[in-house]
Amino acid sequence: MVAILPVFQPPAYFLSFIFKVFLYVILAESWNLIGGFTGYLSFGHVAFFGIGVYTSSMLFQHLGLTPFIGAVPAGVFASLVAWVIGYPCLRLRGPYFAVVTLCFVFIVDLVVKNLSFLGGSEGIHLKLLPMGIQLSRSIFYEIFFGLAFATAFVARKVQNDKFGLGLAAIREDEDVAQTLRIHTANLKIKAFVLSSFFPGVAGGIYAYYISYVHPDIVFDINISILIVLMALFGGGSSWMGPLIGAVVLSMINEFLSLFVQPEFARIIYGMLFMAVIIFMPDGIVVFLKKLNASTPEQKKGG
Repeated sequence: MVAILPVFQPPAYFLSFIFKVFLYVILAESWNLIGGFTGYLSFGHVAFFGIGVYTSSMLFQHLGLTPFIGAVPAGVFASLVAWVIGYPCLRLRGPYFAVVTLCFVFIVDLVVKNLSFLGGSEGIHLKLLPMGIQLSRSIFYEIFFGLAFATAFVARKVQNDKFGLGLAAIREDEDVAQTLRIHTANLKIKAFVLSSFFPGVAGGIYAYYISYVHPDIVFDINISILIVLMALFGGGSSWMGPLIGAVVLSMINEFLSLFVQPEFARIIYGMLFMAVIIFMPDGIVVFLKKLNASTPEQKKGG
């Protein structure tokens, strides 16, 4: 039903909004591969998204390769960068890893702004698709729907696979996992590389969608914080959590951006983040499961 929605020609604004929901599903699900399954809280996920944006833009500008095709090498390059920085960064744990990944975003942002062939601080303009806005939005809608589905499918497969069990062991106690002869270093690198591929692909296509690429847009640290909040809100221990969190918080974010001033929106998000940590530390999915499991017992006891 979601896939055939453009057939009914809803308003272009509605398609754009659902497109953004798909984007956050991709980012939150991919982040969860390292942040939720492994427990390594990363605030640098938006960097891989931005790397995908600029890689695809350069391929389009200099080689004439359409971003719909260039998105794949953009994802591969983002994964390559993750593999390079993963070895030193994943040696750190807890807040140290979080701070390093946050600094990585600022470093990439500064590098891009100081390289003229990447557009520098002026950004890059890309040509729009030679078609009507309704058809254009419908095409991007379908592509991102497929990519969101693929990302969720991979996350679900990882969770139910031996790979996912190893990541869960790292999350629970990495030292114990090592004593059980689990190759924690290799598993972490694989999870980190895989989690960066999908943002790179999404960024490669998103570059064509926005048509104007600027570091302040694609390396916005608020996106990283929002991704983390979405995954934690839904629950990082399952593939379903980030999906629910991305959908719910995308709707809340859209409502706040339309009817609430930005300053108050940040306060509301901060309060929401605190509420999730205090009352639902395992996410809304686990919270609802516990609530559903306790209800029959309460009825029986009554």
